[in-house]
Amino acid sequence: MAKPGIHPDYHTIKVQMTDGTVFETRSTWGKEGDTLALDIDPTSHPAWTGGAAKLQDGGRVAKFNKRFAGVAGIGKK
Repeated sequence: MAKPGIHPDYHTIKVQMTDGTVFETRSTWGKEGDTLALDIDPTSHPAWTGGAAKLQDGGRVAKFNKRFAGVAGIGKK
């Protein structure tokens, strides 16, 4: 048997995506009818959109390879 008064309030809220679209869901966040505005969501984040990662030339691996290029084949591809 569940104990009364130990569970958070589960209610309907609105979620606003970065592109402005809004949908309703149930959550323990906020109060009934509040709107949660997202900064990052599946429509904008590269992890979901398949955006290319931005690799910087001269990073730690490149510096390591440059420093130890003549040692036992390190830095050779």
